[in-house]
Amino acid sequence: MLHINDLHAGVEEKEILKGINLDVQPGEVHAIMGPNGSGKSTLASVIAGKEEFEISKGNLSFEGEDISELDPEERAHKGLFLSFQYPVAIPGVTVTNFIKTAINETRKAKGLEDMPAGEMLKKIKQKAEMLEIDRKFLSRSLNEGFSGGEKKRNEIFQMAMLEPKLAILDETDSGLDIDALKVVANGVNKLKSKDNAVIVITHYQRLLDYIVPDYVHVLMDGRIVKSGSKELAKELEAKGYDWIKEELV
Repeated sequence: MLHINDLHAGVEEKEILKGINLDVQPGEVHAIMGPNGSGKSTLASVIAGKEEFEISKGNLSFEGEDISELDPEERAHKGLFLSFQYPVAIPGVTVTNFIKTAINETRKAKGLEDMPAGEMLKKIKQKAEMLEIDRKFLSRSLNEGFSGGEKKRNEIFQMAMLEPKLAILDETDSGLDIDALKVVANGVNKLKSKDNAVIVITHYQRLLDYIVPDYVHVLMDGRIVKSGSKELAKELEAKGYDWIKEELV
């Protein structure tokens, strides 16, 4: 599904990613961990196509197609979803209207008509019930006055409605209390299937108690320096990152 080979990328001539290699297949959950400044969020941004980051070397393909020159909207239409670390508020645009627009823009890109209103409402109701979201929440302005937990729950609702092939969750546990964390993780787990994949970017092993990864990768200084099973995350929680640095010396 996602194939990254020797990817080098950065911003304003500063190289941040220094040779990333990663393969993600349908049905898999990959966790990417690492200390601050290691390049985790940059990797998410480069996959999603944020314009301020520039690829200088390597290959980035999604479902066999080179996507390195596509803009973020085109990547989203192909089934890529990025959950932002700091979601933006849009006053005056309700959660429901935002998601209707997003879905219909994706359909338009595929040459399809807008989703019929009845079908849209049925889907909204179904996904809201699945994620235990109050319908009143959907009539609020997008992220305006939302708590950290509400913002994250809203992003998982967007993910449920858009049904992406690959979802990238960039520090989705940031600032969440344990109850909000469980709600978000429960939503992600309900949306997992053999046909889609998830990349979870996190500092903390606690999220991986709820979203159990198939693979854990440690990113340091712009490179994936170690990969393993979910047990690697527990080892990092207990021992920190210094032992990996010592192994690399």
